Amino acid sequence: MGKRKRLAAEKRKEAQKTQYFAKLNNVPTSPRKMRLLADLIRGMEVTKALGVLKYSQKEASNKLEKLLRSAIANWEQKTSQKAEDAQLYVKTVFVDEGRTLKRLRPAPQGRGYRIRKRSNHVTIAVDTKQEPVKE
Repeated sequence: MGKRKRLAAEKRKEAQKTQYFAKLNNVPTSPRKMRLLADLIRGMEVTKALGVLKYSQKEASNKLEKLLRSAIANWEQKTSQKAEDAQLYVKTVFVDEGRTLKRLRPAPQGRGYRIRKRSNHVTIAVDTKQEPVKE
């Protein structure tokens, strides 16, 4: 590895120490369905987002709720504070497309229809709200 790449990698590592996130790979749900829920909670306070996910009827909400709880636990672990004391909010949520499994389904007259079983990768980052300083 060259010097420039090593310096860039070290800089990324240092930046990640101040970020509080959780990542879930290969979730067997289509990215489109997961993005509906991700758009719903982006920018919300953590307690409100947990409530929204808990009472959502979509199947993906269970996995997203568990991932959000993991991100909160990561924040608590790194800062050694309680989440109830701080004003945590969902900073970023993004859903990337994962591996697609390709299958065939029998169709009339000897043909076959393609079925694409999609998966996705979800990343959630949480942070505290900074109140503006009044002078």
